[in-house]
Amino acid sequence: MAVTDNQAKSIDSTDFLTVLASQGVELLLSGKGKVPLSSCGGKTICLFFSANWCRPCKSFTPQLVQLYDTLKARGKEIEIIFVSFDHEETGFEEHFKRMPWLAVPFDVIFHKELRNSYQVDCIPSLIPLASDRVLIDEDLIGLIEDYGADAFPFTKQRREELKALDESKCQGGKLEELLACEGRDYVVSRDYSKILVSELSGKTVGLYFGAHWSPPCRVFTTQLIEVYNELKITTDQFEIVLVSTDRVHKEFDLSLSSMPWLVIPYEDRTRHDLCRIFKIKGIPALVLIGPDGKTINTNGKEMVSLYGAMAFPFTELRIDEIEASLKKEGDALPQLVEDAKHEHELKLDMAKAYVCDSCKKPGRFWTFSCDLCNFDLHPSCVGGMDQPSL
Repeated sequence: MAVTDNQAKSIDSTDFLTVLASQGVELLLSGKGKVPLSSCGGKTICLFFSANWCRPCKSFTPQLVQLYDTLKARGKEIEIIFVSFDHEETGFEEHFKRMPWLAVPFDVIFHKELRNSYQVDCIPSLIPLASDRVLIDEDLIGLIEDYGADAFPFTKQRREELKALDESKCQGGKLEELLACEGRDYVVSRDYSKILVSELSGKTVGLYFGAHWSPPCRVFTTQLIEVYNELKITTDQFEIVLVSTDRVHKEFDLSLSSMPWLVIPYEDRTRHDLCRIFKIKGIPALVLIGPDGKTINTNGKEMVSLYGAMAFPFTELRIDEIEASLKKEGDALPQLVEDAKHEHELKLDMAKAYVCDSCKKPGRFWTFSCDLCNFDLHPSCVGGMDQPSL
């Protein structure tokens, strides 16, 4: 939003209504007809600059409708006034019929004057008019996309409160606050049965951010399923909850059908909130929550990829133990070996995963490999050495 705090935002709602009246605008449009300017008195007014030809506007408008309806249902005194960027009245009317709020009557010249006054050079743009409260000085569209109706009344104080609440949830300690929400105290399994969030308390929980449409996610999902199934054999103190970033319900269903763990319901805004709270910028991602409800690690994907199920319970102490054990085993192995199974000298190396060219079984960590060709041997397959075990 290209509106500065010291310029356009200094105009309060009374000034704006006065400007409308000075231009001969005595009535605003509504879906039911026309209403007087006085109907906006005493309310928080937001100007919504948008256009029917603008794809981002069409995408954002339903979110704004949901916010508006929610705030009205909560008894909040808010009004939104649509100022069009459309060039033709038919486009204006087509766009406005999807809106439950008010609009400045269509006038290309006057609408242009309004957007110039508020220095609006990109849309959609939502500007709350100044009042006795200190308004935010950032893009209100982004704030609403992040927090929905909770962003009201769009003040700096409210923004800081929301960010502090996010930080508190990220630090953790209360799993119910993180995974549950008003009206839902459960997550669901792949057969859509409800599992109370309280039943996860005291367990290590992995929040898996992924989507069916993402090839990297499908690859990591396969690996994560192996780790999950392996841990389920040895412990009941581990669970995974999918936080889907699928774009449509069909993709979400496909994700859920291929996974053995729990999931946040598709319709639930908590999915979006968790992505924001943990600052998820790319998928797949795995955030690990400890038995005390506090965040252990936000880069669980790397832990799982490197160490698999042996990384459980995924604490820094456990990783230190693994790495110390690996170092000890590596120090006990020769750096170079010769073996009749291969014509070249083999060098001790570390590999996340490989397949032994002798026994054809998968291996991890220490391998004897050839610098000249793609050849690997388990340490146990070289001259009677024992297979390392952690």
